[in-house]
Amino acid sequence: MKGTVYKSTGSWYLVKGEDGKHYDCRIKGKFRLKGIKSTNPVAVGDKVEFDIEEKEGAEQGVIKKIENRENYIIRKSVNLSKQTHIIAANIDQVFLLVTLNNPPTFTTFIDRFLITAEAYGIKAVLLFNKVDTYNEDELAEIKYLAAMYRDIGYECIGISAKSGKNVEKVKEMMLGKTSMFSGHSGTGKSTLINALEPGLNLKTSEISGQHKQGQHTTTFAEMFDLSFDARIIDTPGIKGFGVVDIEREELGNYFPEFFKIKQDCKFHNCLHLEEPQCAVKQALEEGKIAWSRYKSYLQILQGDEDNYRTDIYKKE
Repeated sequence: MKGTVYKSTGSWYLVKGEDGKHYDCRIKGKFRLKGIKSTNPVAVGDKVEFDIEEKEGAEQGVIKKIENRENYIIRKSVNLSKQTHIIAANIDQVFLLVTLNNPPTFTTFIDRFLITAEAYGIKAVLLFNKVDTYNEDELAEIKYLAAMYRDIGYECIGISAKSGKNVEKVKEMMLGKTSMFSGHSGTGKSTLINALEPGLNLKTSEISGQHKQGQHTTTFAEMFDLSFDARIIDTPGIKGFGVVDIEREELGNYFPEFFKIKQDCKFHNCLHLEEPQCAVKQALEEGKIAWSRYKSYLQILQGDEDNYRTDIYKKE
């Protein structure tokens, strides 16, 4: 039978079959995907083929094949540097929740997330949450950030999961699609999902509890069918985002504002570092490209992964 993976615990998978029923499935033997050293060979959103077996009077599925993925969101596993973690597959769009404080979402994290979405051809939307809690200065900072990312071409929406501001707008964007929601723990993701679909009753404290224990590599996503013709993939809070599988020469292509002007660089293989007559460096000097974006680019290019490995929730 064919089906879609709705939940993964690492050893067991909940698969929704073509018949609309959910089956508990496991993987047959050693199941590894070519070329991907992943902590989770099967991800939420994967389309799979599985056989049904009778075991101790109960039906159990055995996954025997994963169909080709249209796309996926992948990151480095923090504790296992040579391994990767596929967060979810076959996604129409991703919503990244951003908060200014409590917790802070840094531009380096936002940029890493956006680059990965660009690399795999997934539409990304930034949701600036908790706008009802900010003072004037904080709101100005949020507006500055939103304007910066809008100029690049990203859709940015100021929302309040608690008060309901712009929740309907997000709902409209989700119709007929599979949407993944992501962000640091504490950015209000579960609160927003509960506002979109009150019947889900997602626990809002569980994830932050996991953060205190530092359980970073054992977090898995889960997909839900919603009442308004949409599917949502909820992901536990991500502390950091390590970029994978992007060549140095390609990296600039996933910064849309770099890509737009790179043909004006003197050298076609310009890395936008010390090369003469670099259009990106010139745009940077002229204030047409944000310094925070260039800083993110340099950090990834130079392999400075400290930022994504830093656990900002860890108490000294």
